[in-house]
Amino acid sequence: MPTDGSAKVTTEFLDAFAEAWNRHDVDAILSMMTPECVFEASRGPEVKGTRYVGQEEVRRGVEEVFASFPDARWDGPQHFLAGDRGVSEWVFTATGPDGARVEVQGCDVFTFRDGKIAVKNSYRKQWTG
Repeated sequence: MPTDGSAKVTTEFLDAFAEAWNRHDVDAILSMMTPECVFEASRGPEVKGTRYVGQEEVRRGVEEVFASFPDARWDGPQHFLAGDRGVSEWVFTATGPDGARVEVQGCDVFTFRDGKIAVKNSYRKQWTG
C-alpha cells in the first residue's frame, strides 16, 4: 500500500467526485473528503478565493456554489495523479445570479490523504467574451 497519502485514489475516484458535483450531491462530495478537508473556492475576497476548512464549512461553501449557480456543471473532466497530488481539468457551465450564461475552463488541484481529498483548490479562467 502506498505511504504517500494517496491510498485508493484513482482517476475513477475523481470521476465519481466530478459526478457528485454535477448531481449537486453535497453528502457524496463530503464523503470523498477528509474530516479536516479544505476547499479553496475560485471566487472570494482574498487572493486565494474563499477558504473553507473542515466538513461543516466545506459543506457551506459547496452549498453556496450550488445556490449561486443552480444549474452548474463541470463537463469533460480529465484527471491526472502524481503521488499524493492530482489535477482535474473541466469546463464549468452555469447561469450566474444575474442571469448571464457562464462558460469557463478551470481545474482543481488536489492533495490526497488516506484515500480521500484533503484539499480541493479550484481555479478557473475569467472569460470576458
